[in-house]
Amino acid sequence: MHRTAIAHISGPDRPGVLAALMDVLGRQGADVLDVEQITIRGRLLLSVALRIPDAQDPFKELLYYGWEHGLQVDFQLVDDGGDVTLVGGQRHAITLLGAELGPAAFGAAAGAVAACGANIDRITCLAHYPVEAYELIVSSTDIAPIRAGLVAASRTHRFDVAVQREGLGRRALRLVALDVDSTLIQDEVIELLADACGCREEVAAVTARAMAGELDFEESLRARVALLAGLDAGVIEEARARLRLTPGARTFVRTLQRLGFRTMIVSGGFTPFTDHLRNELGIDHAYANELEILDGRLTGRVVGPVVDRRRKAAILREVAAAEGIDLAQTVAVGDGANDLEMLAAAGLGIAFNAKPVVQDAADTSVSVPYLDAILFVLGIRRGDVVAADLAEPTGN
Repeated sequence: MHRTAIAHISGPDRPGVLAALMDVLGRQGADVLDVEQITIRGRLLLSVALRIPDAQDPFKELLYYGWEHGLQVDFQLVDDGGDVTLVGGQRHAITLLGAELGPAAFGAAAGAVAACGANIDRITCLAHYPVEAYELIVSSTDIAPIRAGLVAASRTHRFDVAVQREGLGRRALRLVALDVDSTLIQDEVIELLADACGCREEVAAVTARAMAGELDFEESLRARVALLAGLDAGVIEEARARLRLTPGARTFVRTLQRLGFRTMIVSGGFTPFTDHLRNELGIDHAYANELEILDGRLTGRVVGPVVDRRRKAAILREVAAAEGIDLAQTVAVGDGANDLEMLAAAGLGIAFNAKPVVQDAADTSVSVPYLDAILFVLGIRRGDVVAADLAEPTGN
């Protein structure tokens, strides 16, 4: 016969603590069923699930070891029904992002989980810069009401929340597709071109309506491009020199590349800009519309099929197939209605500083102004990003 217990050990961390504790348990004939340990600023928090023969009593030995080394040791006898783990049930990863995640925000998120009778198994700090980010691993049989509660809390306390199924699938993501205008870059390239003919405000108004889903994208694009007819092709280079990357864009792409992701940009803009960005950032694939140029001047027309919402989704599928990557292993990031089908087709669709129609449709939404914050949604820690940069300086 045996008993089952969970030992909780806390106190100052030092090398050899776990080895010594396991030695004590081994000498008492205990079986280790599960272990979880974290260290916060030099403080150890360790839990060990044990199966103990009735004839043995490791508790006294563990208490004595703890007393000798300044560790607090507590025990909890459990009825395991033949098995025990420290965590259980269907698990989801909940990512919280915000400029500041204070007690009110954290409390609201935890309350949304608790209100559904779910349990938070683990909390991990992912970043304090450029935003605060935490990952909560939650066990629950029904994530839908938890998601709804978290979304309501996020709106009240102004933080972003992403809910994903925890497991191998989340760690198998391999291709990231990015929109360009107002996502990878801060600008709308057609508005930069429109500056040259004095019609930026008119073009910007049409762009805003198209991105909000109020206008057909292809019709609106052709109408906007028609306003550029007669411009010297040199305006393309002038506009390209004015491109502004979104803060964190270089870090985001560089980190994905180091992790072995394939990257692509797919844009309703134009190839001279996407080709430039592909070369500058080392992106694997780039797709956009082609402006027609005759005798050194823009004709006001595009060549070939327009990269609209359907074409964006089709390109994602084509690239994934060519790379041998399942669509479930893809991530798509965008901000406008033209991205909706691409976000829906991807395994994970992320609305980045997006229009309301896109926020409502995407799997998750990120509203902070830093593109590299998306790394935290993927479970990547800021410390790992910095460590990689220090190990491999790039100057970016």
